[in-house]
Amino acid sequence: MNAIDMDLSFKSLVGSIGQIHKELKQQAFHSVNSLLTLRNWLIGYYIAEYELKGSDRADYADKLFERLSTELHTMKIPRSTKRELQRFCQFYRVYPSIVRSVNAQCTESTKLLFSFTALEDLVSSSDNHFKKVRSVNAQLQNNVDQIVGKLSYAHFEVLITVQDHTKRSFYEIECMRGNWSVRELKRQVNSLYYERSGLSTDKKKLSEQTQHKVEIFNPAQTIRDPYIFEFLGLKPREVMSESHLEDQLLDKLQDFLLELGHGFCFEARQKAILIGDTNFYIDLVFYHRILKCHVLVELKLSDFSHENIGQLNTYVSWYSKNIKEPQDNEPIGILLCTAKNSALVEYALAGMDNQLFVSKYMLELPSKKVMQSFIKAQLNKEIE
Repeated sequence: MNAIDMDLSFKSLVGSIGQIHKELKQQAFHSVNSLLTLRNWLIGYYIAEYELKGSDRADYADKLFERLSTELHTMKIPRSTKRELQRFCQFYRVYPSIVRSVNAQCTESTKLLFSFTALEDLVSSSDNHFKKVRSVNAQLQNNVDQIVGKLSYAHFEVLITVQDHTKRSFYEIECMRGNWSVRELKRQVNSLYYERSGLSTDKKKLSEQTQHKVEIFNPAQTIRDPYIFEFLGLKPREVMSESHLEDQLLDKLQDFLLELGHGFCFEARQKAILIGDTNFYIDLVFYHRILKCHVLVELKLSDFSHENIGQLNTYVSWYSKNIKEPQDNEPIGILLCTAKNSALVEYALAGMDNQLFVSKYMLELPSKKVMQSFIKAQLNKEIE
């Protein structure tokens, strides 16, 4: 817009600032998300190259991902579990064409690490790869930057599970065209949208109906994604709280349990765990030095529901399988459900049939009555 022709009214000033804020905020998300996507692709590339050409790869063999995950964990590199590293490799192999975005966006120092020879080889092999696929994929041959810019890494995690190349390209196009959320992409894949489209006599009508009902991708929500914040070096606690009230209650609860002197040792707040392909966050995790077990605490600003107790039991079972040491007892879950005029405490016991341990557990953990009184007292203070 020509500055001379601008409407300099106060209303236009407010509107212009609002538009600038909205657009640049969205651009900021896309920039960070693109870099996160490239980061994960490059990790997959390096691992794949090591598996193929590593001078000491025989020393690690099938333990490579496990050992690598351990080393990266000591370096405090987020999202470097064995499963995630394997997924990065799969991402690299399914999307070799992303090398072009790497070439365009990475810094010179990253390119030196990547090696120009390897980069040129990958671009060449990527071109050959695209020549072999059918016409539907040709639409995307020169639009790699668009794919990386419009789709989050969470979208790619869904897409790499689609084995057929043509089917995957179909979902890429539809996802970008409709600006689908990740949840919507999963729903469409699971509902066999591609297969239904193939069987439909009026594909255009089906597409219009589908796009009309979809859940739209909202950058404002995704900016709060803990994956993005961990990538930027921020703590999940800084972004995961559902509300200010919940955050205040968790602060008080954490201190309250430690002050009881029953043997609680604080371990984590908003503890991230990966179950299948989904990330979950446990409000509070303690280790009880007397009971010799982990205690997981979940706070819900709602009435008790079977979904809540089921979720907590899932966390307890996951801890039992993945975290519990041989000398530990089974982990315990404490569910705190709140409402304006009531508080409910439920304990989830993961198959604890050892009566001696159960008796000790009853003695060492705070009673339900004590926990209820604490929650009610905090709510009555109307924490802001």
